[in-house]
Amino acid sequence: MLRFITFFLIVNLFGCASMDKEAKGIIGEATEGGYPVIYSFVNELPAKEIRRDLNWLVVISWKYDGVSNNGMPSKDLNKSMIELEDILEELFETNSFAERAYSRTGNNLKEFVFYISNRYLFLNKFNDMAKGKPRFPIEIKFYDDPSWSDYESLIKDFS
Repeated sequence: MLRFITFFLIVNLFGCASMDKEAKGIIGEATEGGYPVIYSFVNELPAKEIRRDLNWLVVISWKYDGVSNNGMPSKDLNKSMIELEDILEELFETNSFAERAYSRTGNNLKEFVFYISNRYLFLNKFNDMAKGKPRFPIEIKFYDDPSWSDYESLIKDFS
């Protein structure tokens, strides 16, 4: 996975020595096809014990037309994306079968990327949490990535 990095900013939300994941967050900008792409992620892999149990990479993709907005989603579309993100955050915060890797927005594509232990469990939980919500125009793909190479590559790209 090739990314052209143009800028990155380390966000330290608490400024203390005992930082949690929020405090280690990175907001990074890359360029793809002439459009900016914003990445959000924690700049370190989780503990080996966590990685060992979560060997499936799940990529939730939302393609959109952002040509008139420099490859970014419109305000209204972004509100819908935030609604999906809220569902995903609640799903992963209340279950131990998943770990957030990163999200990206730009070049007409929004992606939420997680590592999970079980594809079927993820789909069942996601469908339960999305009940009653409008249908999201997303595509969900699973990849066997027990070494967490996708996430490790992103961290290296921004270091």
